[in-house]
Amino acid sequence: MRRRLALGGCAAVLGLLLLRLPPAVSASGSLEAVVRDEGGKAVIDVVVSLTPSGVAPAVPRAAPAVMDQQNKTFVPFVLPVPVGTPVAFPNRDNIRHHVYSFSPAKRFELPLYIGTPASPVVFDKPGVVVLGCNIHDWMVGYVYVADTPYFAKTAGDGTVRLADVPPGAYEARVWHPRMRGEPEKTAKPITIAAGDPARLAFVVALKPDRRAPAPRPHYEERQQSG
Repeated sequence: MRRRLALGGCAAVLGLLLLRLPPAVSASGSLEAVVRDEGGKAVIDVVVSLTPSGVAPAVPRAAPAVMDQQNKTFVPFVLPVPVGTPVAFPNRDNIRHHVYSFSPAKRFELPLYIGTPASPVVFDKPGVVVLGCNIHDWMVGYVYVADTPYFAKTAGDGTVRLADVPPGAYEARVWHPRMRGEPEKTAKPITIAAGDPARLAFVVALKPDRRAPAPRPHYEERQQSG
């Protein structure tokens, strides 16, 4: 009986000690960033990336990604992916599209089709890939191919969070299709520590949006019947 009481007392004391221990601190860190234009307006679709100082990070095997075509528009407008990502280009419209890119980071062409091509396009070089449709001139999209695994894209409020970042020294950069200047000029040093997130704010100068508007439906019907 005494042994049982002693064991019960030890368990109670151990329980109290565990309650008093501080919560476990995550071994990884994170970055919270906000991007605004020169007028203070939040900027959506900005890719924020972190590159470690010193040795280049190993980019893990990339999961497949998707660049949709819906309502004669590339969705999403900006698709950030790591190097080596296979990207599918499903055409969800009931009309044919002809997707292509002349960008040095990835030159390719998907001739007129409906549905999903049998093979995805593998983006095996870092850089910006501009997408177009040979039938619909107003269709423009972007694939941002990152050479680091630490990146994300801003939401409508201009904010973004990069999670699960190993602690250390990094260089943060931003990129947007309409941004003036090179991403290198936006570089900011930042130290990521375990626990509380690091925070950064960026102000970017943007070019005017010169995307051609989509034509009226009657024009589209004539193009498809021709």
